[in-house]
Order: sequence, then C-alpha cells, then structure tokens
Amino acid sequence: GLDLIIRPGESLTIMGGSGTGKSVLLRLIIGLLKPEAGQILLEGQDIVPLPERDLLSVRRKVGLVFQGSALFDSLPVGENVAYALREHTQWDEAAIRARVREVLDLVGLDAVEQKDPAELSGGMRKRVAVARAIALPPRILLYDEPTTGLDPSNVEKVIELILDLKGKLGVTSVVVTHDIASALKVSDRLALLHEGRIAAVGTPEEVQATHDSLIRDFMIGRVER
Repeated sequence: GLDLIIRPGESLTIMGGSGTGKSVLLRLIIGLLKPEAGQILLEGQDIVPLPERDLLSVRRKVGLVFQGSALFDSLPVGENVAYALREHTQWDEAAIRARVREVLDLVGLDAVEQKDPAELSGGMRKRVAVARAIALPPRILLYDEPTTGLDPSNVEKVIELILDLKGKLGVTSVVVTHDIASALKVSDRLALLHEGRIAAVGTPEEVQATHDSLIRDFMIGRVER
C-alpha cells in the first residue's frame, strides 16, 4: 500500500518516474479518483466514502494547478481566473473583479485581464493557472508538473512563485514533478514514488546525502524519470 503524511504548511514534492502515478495521487487527494481500499484523510476527514455533493465542499479547500495550465482558450484571462468565483460564490461583479485583480497581482501579472491565453508566454500562462487556483482561497495548493515545458528563466520564476505563495498565503503545497533541480529548491521534504509505494521521504539535504541505492539511482537518472 501507499502511506504518506503531508504536514500542514509544508511544501512537499512527490517525485517519480513517468507513469508511476504521481498525477493520479493528486487526483486521489481531491477525490476525483477513489482508491480500491484505505483512507485519504484531509484535515482529519476521510474523503473516500463521501458522496459527490460533500466532496465539492472539500475541493473548495484545495487549489489545483494543472499540468499544461489547462486554461480555457475561449475565455480572456480575467474570466479564466473568475471561473470558480462565478461557479461557487454569490459574490457581486465588483467583488469578483477585485478578487481577480488581487490574485493576478499576487502572481506578478498586471494588465492582462482582457488578453486571451494564446497571447501569453508559457510562463505567463502558468501564472494565470496559479491565480485561478487561488481565487477561492485554498488551504492546500497542488501543482502538477509546474515547470514542464518552461525555459530555465521561467522555471526559476515558477519556483519563486511557489515559495512566495506558501509564505504569503500559509498554504500547504504539494508539488508533483520529475524535475529534480526544481524539487530540491522548492521543498521542505521530498517523497519518492516507486512501483506504487512511497519508497522514501526526507528533506532535500537528507535525500542528497542518502546512501539508499534507489534514491541515488533516481537522482542520477538510472531510474527512468
């Protein structure tokens, strides 16, 4: 089985090779998938037996930044960010617009509300995706391969953003990635997912100093990423 404890307020990165189930694990955490057995405790509540209507209130505590950003190409940036606010709140238009501006400012974007996603760089699209994920203030923020497809400059900006939001919002951050360099920079702890189980958990310093052959092989690329 798979056992993993995520501590409140920490930044935990789940590493593993392609096809090991890292993204599946994120979907289990928010109840989009159900395990065949076991429990998933979110703030002490087992979400596995919850019906869909109760899962909705659970998901409002969690923001998910999708791999590839997954923006709505037919909507301008402002409406992408406002989407959850329109779906799940009774806020008036002024409050929605103010919140959109607030979260875009938090991710370092200005004067992009009316732009289409296609007009943005990959790094800017990622920031919009993060703004959308925090529009309904989350307690937990999940990032699915946040640096994939970005150039080195934008990778560094995304790392800085993850750390900045953790500090400013006090959120628990869970990052899924196969990018070891980014994982080491962004994490309080790292977990290695291998063959359906968490093979190791430790701080970046512990992971780099370990003599565990599986971890060392993954770090130097002998285990497929």
